[in-house]
Amino acid sequence: MGRITGPVCRLCRRDGLKLFLKGSRCDTPKCALERRATPPGMVQKRRSKATDYGLRLREKQKVKHYYGVLERQFRTYFARAVRGKGNTGETLMSLLERRLDNVVHRLGFAMSRAAARQMVMHGHITINGRRVDVPSYLVKAGDLVRVKNRKKSLQLVHGALAEFRRDVPDFLSRGDGAVPEARVDRLPAAEDVSIPVQANLIIELCSK
Repeated sequence: MGRITGPVCRLCRRDGLKLFLKGSRCDTPKCALERRATPPGMVQKRRSKATDYGLRLREKQKVKHYYGVLERQFRTYFARAVRGKGNTGETLMSLLERRLDNVVHRLGFAMSRAAARQMVMHGHITINGRRVDVPSYLVKAGDLVRVKNRKKSLQLVHGALAEFRRDVPDFLSRGDGAVPEARVDRLPAAEDVSIPVQANLIIELCSK
């Protein structure tokens, strides 16, 4: 069988794990990783067993790429999670899920997190009636996330919703009005995280 073709991110290609970085394609049979069950490449090489450090680093890199954050940003989230109450790993993932670009994507307003990040930066999204153009903005319980009521903004969001209707996580409730909006009912919990991740490995790595 030939090598994987079509757009697929390098982490998905390396680990055989879908991170949904390529928009709607990842949710369809057209996804390159759905076409083959074996690792990528013409020749199937035996992979050496990963070290404990390698496993921890892989989990961290996977999460960083999934949410589109840089190392410095990730360290800031980790420090905040350490200072917070409760399980540090769950707090860390909750902070990442609260990012505005992630919320916009999970509401189906954008086909990918990269598109959602661009949408926020271009001022297409408001929080409680106020324009917010910072993708890393952390939503709070009770916040109203709304698409700006202008032609260009509505076209972008309606196009994304029409192409693929993504399931909305339980911590968000999306309305069906002419102007797309949603409310943050509560802060995201461990069960709301959409990526399979062993947060404890990340905490062990970053705590050293």
